[in-house]
Amino acid sequence: MATNHLSLLLLLSLFLTSTYVQPKPLPTSPYLSPSTVFFSDYQKMFDNFRIYMYTPPISFAFTTPSESLFYTHLLNISSNPFFTQNPNEANLFFIPFPPDLSPRKISRLVRDLRVNSPFWNRSLGADHFYLSRGGIGFASDRNILELKKNAVQISCFPATPGNFIPHKDITLPPLTTSNHPREPLNNKTSSPTFLGFTKKLGQSSFIKELEGDPEFLIVDVDDDASEFDLGEIIASSKFCLFLYGTGGDVSWLGEALRLGCVPVLISDRPIQDLPLMDVLKWSEIAVFVGTSGGGIGELKGLLGGIGGERYDRMRGLGVTAAQHFVWNDSPQPFDAFHMVMYQLWLRRHVIRYARREEWV
Repeated sequence: MATNHLSLLLLLSLFLTSTYVQPKPLPTSPYLSPSTVFFSDYQKMFDNFRIYMYTPPISFAFTTPSESLFYTHLLNISSNPFFTQNPNEANLFFIPFPPDLSPRKISRLVRDLRVNSPFWNRSLGADHFYLSRGGIGFASDRNILELKKNAVQISCFPATPGNFIPHKDITLPPLTTSNHPREPLNNKTSSPTFLGFTKKLGQSSFIKELEGDPEFLIVDVDDDASEFDLGEIIASSKFCLFLYGTGGDVSWLGEALRLGCVPVLISDRPIQDLPLMDVLKWSEIAVFVGTSGGGIGELKGLLGGIGGERYDRMRGLGVTAAQHFVWNDSPQPFDAFHMVMYQLWLRRHVIRYARREEWV
């Protein structure tokens, strides 16, 4: 009997040992790849990445702040280490065209590239990229379809539904409009005053439901509150709520991260166009919820359950990530401009498509 008892204990011990799962270590950085890999690859970009820019068809300017700054930095050869005048040494090719260019003229532009540029023909544009605020939609025109399916599109966040191809296209980090710089918060600051804060924009039923709850602060965008006051409100809120895809204002996403307010992205469909999706581990710095279901009660329950070490970790990682949302008048290391360039760098290994003449 003693032998049988010992055998049972041994079997139980082996079972517990084999089924025990080592807990995953808590993330210490907001990056998808280990920090050492990210920083090493970032430096390789500076040493090796080269972009050739085609001559614009006409002189033009972009109207949105982030597009305008990105395009200005690309044009500024003296401060753009990635620019090359030799197309043979380029990794990628930039196609500049006005934001209001008609589909017919875009088609003509692609046709001219195919006729005159050997670099377009070797990949059907897969090593090219362009800038378009709302993105280009799919069309029956073969030139536009070629551009849409193959070239990397850089658009504003959030992208127009149907005009964004995940894993290929990129969105620009939104430009923070605050004129009152502040130091980022840290985990030792006092407890936030509000559970959640958001800007009121339009007549969202979801926001209307939140307005009656004292734990949430809703500020009308038409109010005369200064940007400094808005910064104070963000800093005093535990979570910052962003309505995605419903006309909500997402321009202050980077500001929320910088001031230690954990973003809550509200949408009933998957969000596949977040800025820096190739770089940041968004699941560790933001919360994703839908508008359907249990309504405000479910939202409060979800947010109320995020506290202690988990909340402090999300907040700290968000503050670290915020440096990549800053648009500087003169590009600085790891800022928004360089992180968009880094995402392009990650796309430099392109698939060589068959030539058009080989298509059936």
